[in-house]
Amino acid sequence: MRNQKLLTAAAMFAACVLFNGLGASPQGKPFVEVPDTVSPEARKYLESLPDPANLPIWPAAADLPGWKRAWEAAEAASEPKVKATLKRYEPTVVARKLGGVPVLDIKPRGWQKSAKVLVHAHGGAYVYYSARSRLVSSVPAADATGLRVISIDYTVAPIGKWQKVTDEVLGVFAGLQKEGHKLKDLAICGESAGGGLAAGSVLKMRDKGLGVPAAVVLWSPWADITNRGDSAITLKTFEPTYIYDRHLKLGADAYADAKDQKHPYVSPVYGDYTKGFPPTLIQGGTREIFLSHFVRLYRAIDGAKELAVLDLYDGMPHVFQIRPEMADAPETQAAMKKMAGFLKRHLGD
Repeated sequence: MRNQKLLTAAAMFAACVLFNGLGASPQGKPFVEVPDTVSPEARKYLESLPDPANLPIWPAAADLPGWKRAWEAAEAASEPKVKATLKRYEPTVVARKLGGVPVLDIKPRGWQKSAKVLVHAHGGAYVYYSARSRLVSSVPAADATGLRVISIDYTVAPIGKWQKVTDEVLGVFAGLQKEGHKLKDLAICGESAGGGLAAGSVLKMRDKGLGVPAAVVLWSPWADITNRGDSAITLKTFEPTYIYDRHLKLGADAYADAKDQKHPYVSPVYGDYTKGFPPTLIQGGTREIFLSHFVRLYRAIDGAKELAVLDLYDGMPHVFQIRPEMADAPETQAAMKKMAGFLKRHLGD
């Protein structure tokens, strides 16, 4: 009975907070006031979100059984949206391994054979989701860009610490190169924690003398897991998705020890970009505590005289691009078009 209650709580939490949303508060009022500058689709979605203060706290960093239950619940809660995504976009999805790392090899509907590949690192605070459950992000990205996408099924924390996970990303790039792909034909994208992982892994590739991909696209990157920056203060009570101390901090501690949380491969805002970095597109919304991450990462790359584009959307919540409820919103459509154009410009001819 106790285990059943724990699993039920985990399932409720997974369905509520991990970028899905269950509905408005019992009073029928939105958690926070929604600006009238957003689209009707965005307004409807934002008004449906519950107050994250009412959601269960995440497991402690070292609670392996707790994380396992929560991960399994999140996977189960995601499956209906995965199936809806596959039905809508009709991609070809094949499970395989690259460089010894499990991946999903995704080809969009009508894919034209090409050497160009977009590597994808999924989000989930490093502790949730899989390449399967995050098909809700990788498949729309493939459809919008026309690119074959390789989504990495990396080892989530607490078992997957940052050293292991970044090595898995490098292993996938090595596997693609072994198959004959050139770095000029490869790009990487990631949402939330996957954005931080993408940027950190590219820094690691560069520092190890392995070269770098042609372009980087980051959706709402969790670029500083120490939760520093102005928006961590100013938007603390306006973030509609989670509460840092009750949720993300526990994921951060599961992924990296406190002494490592400012390491550039963990929190890429602290990276040295004067040694070079690929052209980078950073997208995000103004209604998320990560807003300062986007600005600081942009400033770090741009200040090193490397190409960076900061593409912000008014009133948008965390990783709005991957939310099925907002797939047809003009904000999502604009962001996808921007991403597609950016990758078309920077991938090799």
